[in-house]
Amino acid sequence: MFCSKKSSVLSRVTIVMILVCLLPMASVAGAAPPAQGESYTVQADDSLWLVAEKYLGNGAAYPAVMDATNKKAAEDATFATIVDAGLIQPGWKLWIPSAEEASAFMATYKAYNEAPMLAELVATGELPPVEERLPENPMVIEVVDRIGVYGGDWNTAMQAAADYAWVVRTFGYEHLVRWNPEWTAIVPNVAESYEINEDATEFTFHLRKGMKWSDGVPFTADDILFWYEAWITNDELLPSKPFWMMPGGELGVVEKVDDYTVKFKFAVPHGLFLQRLATPDGYEMLVMPKHYLGQFHADYNPEGVEALAEEGGYANWQEMFQDRMVWEDRFEDPDRPCLYAWDVSTSIVEGTSLLVAKRNPYYWKVDPEGNQLPYLDRFVSVVAEDAEGMVLMGLNGAIDMQDRRIATADNKAVFADNMEKGNYHFFETVPAEMNQAMIALNLTHPDPVKQEIFRNKDFRSGLSHAINRQEIIDVIFVGQGEPWQGAPLPSTAWYNEQLAKQYTEYDVDLANEYLDKVLPDKDAEGFRLGPDGKRFTFSIEVCDRYPKQVDVLELVRLQWQEVGIDMQVKFEERALLYERKDANEHDAVVWAGDGGGLDSMLELRWYMPFNNESNYATPWGYYYAGAVGGIEPYPPAGEDELEQNALKQWELYDQLGASSDPAEQTELMKQIMEIAADQFYVIGICTLGPGYGIVRNDFHNVPESMPLSWLYPHPAPTNPEQYFKE
Repeated sequence: MFCSKKSSVLSRVTIVMILVCLLPMASVAGAAPPAQGESYTVQADDSLWLVAEKYLGNGAAYPAVMDATNKKAAEDATFATIVDAGLIQPGWKLWIPSAEEASAFMATYKAYNEAPMLAELVATGELPPVEERLPENPMVIEVVDRIGVYGGDWNTAMQAAADYAWVVRTFGYEHLVRWNPEWTAIVPNVAESYEINEDATEFTFHLRKGMKWSDGVPFTADDILFWYEAWITNDELLPSKPFWMMPGGELGVVEKVDDYTVKFKFAVPHGLFLQRLATPDGYEMLVMPKHYLGQFHADYNPEGVEALAEEGGYANWQEMFQDRMVWEDRFEDPDRPCLYAWDVSTSIVEGTSLLVAKRNPYYWKVDPEGNQLPYLDRFVSVVAEDAEGMVLMGLNGAIDMQDRRIATADNKAVFADNMEKGNYHFFETVPAEMNQAMIALNLTHPDPVKQEIFRNKDFRSGLSHAINRQEIIDVIFVGQGEPWQGAPLPSTAWYNEQLAKQYTEYDVDLANEYLDKVLPDKDAEGFRLGPDGKRFTFSIEVCDRYPKQVDVLELVRLQWQEVGIDMQVKFEERALLYERKDANEHDAVVWAGDGGGLDSMLELRWYMPFNNESNYATPWGYYYAGAVGGIEPYPPAGEDELEQNALKQWELYDQLGASSDPAEQTELMKQIMEIAADQFYVIGICTLGPGYGIVRNDFHNVPESMPLSWLYPHPAPTNPEQYFKE
């Protein structure tokens, strides 16, 4: 049944509120006088539950209405055939059974089914029945193609702890709310419903009554309150608070209304709160079982916590608890209960070459026919030494479904040629990233000479015109992509053509015209001289995260030499690159263009100094995000046009975050993009072509296409719990 509830305030996306009720019922005794053998035409806002409640006196008897209607439809085509109990349409003709017929049906009706391996444990008394393991209102997951079958493993590969993001993207995504598979709306998840007050300062979440952790202990509001009281408000353990909990600079308050209701309250409107909860930011409060983690905290285990710390080799309990709060601990501690479809049973920190997660017997989701999910028994990820080994696994059919690390443009032809032998096919990924390589000159450079030159828009414009983007696209990206600056994609409502296309024309004469305004003098070899009369040289730092970017920079280096620019490519480990840029020690950095789709309202690193990933102004970004970096953060002083406009963008985004009106949010995003276009902070190269992944032919319910983004941590929003093998 669907019980929809409208929010009292509009959100940026359509807020879908669904309560699916699949309650077993032994009889309908005590029902209101029934309508004997009567047909009924579905009205607007009807559900099977409401129809059963009206005619049989008990909504839980809706399966009897569904069964009777389907039997009637087999004889009379004017009656509806109901495939999904949650999806009936106005105008459909139903058949209402008598009370006696409904009681007889419900006496033998089993609302839920379970995996055979769990049924065996129930039979031996090791597990309670599935009806007792599920919440009162399990979440019903629509299947992509068809109802699945139980059994089998999901075989994947990862590169040690560096790839825990893959685990998040596969099954580590169970938040209060989540993105729908199409990435067009926010839908309830752990919370079965929610309300927002008129000014978006209070968010009330109703949890699923009877929901349990993977060890069978009830999940309640106390667990979320534990996250807030033991961690978020503890300044000793967590001196720097999550930015999304601090709109207006003041920490929000979390209150327990009752065992299954929590309320978040903020001092100012927080129009982007739900969106943040749907991204990977929203995980933490749902991975903190109080009954387990409480033993590691002095407020909850004052007598024994220090002994546990000493036993674990920690200096004190605080260090121990902080270690439990690093994000990968949820995948490294097999004893830690979870809410995921699969529960880690073998961790890679145990020295194995496998990460194994087994079926969670208390998982709280079912398919439309009442089969408890997941279909697959286990998630198994081989820890490979390198990406090449993962590619070989894919070619040999040893990977069931994956794109991470293996689905590069260079590998696509090899995978295509081997499809029949490997017994797999492609699925499409649609990147939210808007650029293959973003070159960010350090506009806050500690060297005042370099800072002045880098801040000169003519210098950046000249460099941009000197890049032959089409050559880069053809040589490095096999013809995939379009010349592009750092700009949201046309699919967004705030797309700005000027920001996307300005200075992308390859024109050496025009490049020289711009550069001559800044550095007119050259040495004997034709390289431009700085104000001190010496050759002006700078480096761009790049790491192995995006190997193609090294090739991009080598071509850019040669192209810039043609206009007298001496740029050096500086390759280094990712950790060193981050250490240097966070300390504001870099000349320039190249990175991918995150935030090109709907995520650009949440990820503005390339459009304004937003966080530490705004590599052109790291200290400003750290300051705005309220974070601590390798250098003391500071805001723009407002002494020039660049700084004044950065401050204006902050003001606009603060307004956006305080609004709950999608139209107003869109308009503010447009204004932010207009300023970004005028300031031209960074230099982009080109868009990405469509991506791909591989999926074995016997692995089902994987969508043919899905968004690709960290903020939509694919493929998790496509509901991997309904993937199955056959």
